[in-house]
Amino acid sequence: MEKTIKSIASNYGLYLGLFIAVVYVVSYAVNLELLTNPFVGIAMLLAIIIFGIISIVKSKKSQNGFISFKEAFTSYFITVLIGLIVASVVAIVLFNVIDPDAAITLKEKTIEGTAEMMRNWNAPEESIVETVEKMREQPNQFSIGSVLQSLVIQLVIFSIIGLIAALIMKKSDDNA
Repeated sequence: MEKTIKSIASNYGLYLGLFIAVVYVVSYAVNLELLTNPFVGIAMLLAIIIFGIISIVKSKKSQNGFISFKEAFTSYFITVLIGLIVASVVAIVLFNVIDPDAAITLKEKTIEGTAEMMRNWNAPEESIVETVEKMREQPNQFSIGSVLQSLVIQLVIFSIIGLIAALIMKKSDDNA
């Protein structure tokens, strides 16, 4: 059964990676600013969690409705790991090889959006200027190092969510 869980999780991880890759490519082709839209970001976060949970549900179903905490978390984690790795590779290729200028454009749009949001919240102008300066000093968010660092941070955050999902979804076979 362990192979089935890993197989299911791997498949859903590839589906997740494909989904995020399509979001990147379509946003790049249609309107690069979509990648700075908070709603697009929230939708991608929710998609990652949903794919992980679907992976647990399918793994549980493949075992006649029973799954241990470890198996549930493993299913979730493998799905998220593969999905994020695929998405990271696509981001690195798209924004470092195919069109490095798009990464610069995205950084500028992010800075503009942050400044605008801070003005809407009536932040002091000197605070806005300071934040913008700090953002301009940061390295390219799509550099290999930045993407890998982001991957690790996302894995930690999504692992915490996965632990909660596994705890909720676990179900042991009392007859075994």
